[in-house]
Parts: sequence; structure tokens; C-alpha cells
Amino acid sequence: MTMAVKGKVEQLIAFRNVSKWFGKHRVLNHIDLEIATGEIVVICGPSGAGKTTLLRTINGLEPVQEGDVSVNGMSLGDPKTDMTALRADIGMVFQHLNLYPHLTALGNVTLAPRKVRGLGKDEARSLAIRRLQDVGLEQKGDVYPAQLSGGEQQRVAIARALATSPRIMLLDEPTSALDPELVKDVLDAVIALAGAGMTMVIVTHQMALAQHVANRAVFMDEGRIVEIASPADLVAHPRYERTRQFMGRILCGVSPAQDGVKSQGGNE
Repeated sequence: MTMAVKGKVEQLIAFRNVSKWFGKHRVLNHIDLEIATGEIVVICGPSGAGKTTLLRTINGLEPVQEGDVSVNGMSLGDPKTDMTALRADIGMVFQHLNLYPHLTALGNVTLAPRKVRGLGKDEARSLAIRRLQDVGLEQKGDVYPAQLSGGEQQRVAIARALATSPRIMLLDEPTSALDPELVKDVLDAVIALAGAGMTMVIVTHQMALAQHVANRAVFMDEGRIVEIASPADLVAHPRYERTRQFMGRILCGVSPAQDGVKSQGGNE
């Protein structure tokens, strides 16, 4: 069931005429998008569409050359904006996870609140245990990443991002590298987050996930937003031919990388 944004709608993230280049290649092309507090937005599209780049602009990991990105009313292009404080309110789960291999699952999750929020060792550990419980891994706290399955590693990464108590969660293809039998565990963790009312932006081609949790789905191609609709409408009643083509291929099991016939470069 798609979650609803309840109560007063407060704009939390805004893109205003945002463009970005990698060398001569424009990877984002005049992006305009607003995301409200408590809203869950899924971004989909072929490889090279600009999805991951768009996601990374929200916490300033990718600066933009044109336009403006603002979070909670603060412009990321304003030199007066405290980027450290802003990023403390944004959790991100990267596609390649970036777990510390020399730390246990509990150690990975404990590190975030200590470094970002300045919590003491005992308080951070107690919080980390609760976050591992949230993703169903309370029994895996003493296990190192190499000893965990792909789905378990992904859930540790989600728990680590949650441990800073962020207002916003960014997830980059949270199930893309998983075997099919592991996908459900990660999807369940994401759905639980959605039920908790967190603002989330998720890059994914898992339209089943989109229809379970998202308020809106954004289809991108060649750095542009082609179409924005409810996930159900984007799948069943796309307005544009490019969207229909992509959805038809995804629903037939063709990967976004295979679909990216018009894409340039390797940037998502």
C-alpha cells in the first residue's frame, strides 16, 4: 500500500533549474522537483539517466554548476550553509555499501552516531543495537561484513544510516546487487522505514517497491525528468512514449543497463 503524506505539507527538498556537467557531458538538464516532508519519491530510468547524480546532489556529494538545490530551506550553493550540520540530517545508503571490513556490524553502526552526533560510546552502542533490531539483525552484531550475506550487509548499511536519526534517507539501488531470495529482506526494511514516516528518495528499478512505499515516481532519461506520476500510474498509464518503452522493458525483466540505448557515459 502506498504511504500518504499526512498533515501540513512542508517542502523539504527543492531543485530549481538544476544542471550539472561531467566534462562536456550534461548529466543533469534543467531539473525542477520539490519533495515534501514525509514524502517518499522513487527515481527510475535507464543507465546513464542521471539518477544517482541527482541523489548525490541532495547532500552535496555532487555540486551543481547551474541552478540551486535546497534542503530544509538551506541552499547547498550558499557558502554560509553549514554542510556538516545539514549532512547530519541526511542518511545515505550507497549502492556499493562502503561498510568498514575491519569492524563488526555493531561497530559499523556505532561509528556513525559517535562521529556525526558526538554520542558517547555506551549511548552510541545502545542506539546501534536498536537500529540493528529495526532491520532484523540484532543477532548479527558481532559478525564482520565478509561473514554476512548480501542482504544482511545491505540491512547493516540501512541501520548505519538510521543511527544518526536523519530527517531524510537517500537509497541508491538498495536491491540491485542482490540475489532474488535476498531482495525481500531488504525491501521489508525499506517498507518499515516508509511506515515510520521518514522522507526518502530512492533510486530503483524495482517498481514493486515503488508501488508499495512511494507517493510519487520520477522517470528520468538523458539527464531530464520526463514524467512524474504515482507509481501505479507510471507503470500502468505512462503519458510519454519513452516512459512506456522503459516500463515495458522493465516489466519484461530487461535491466536498466540494457535499456539505456540512448544513454551516454556511465553516470547514473
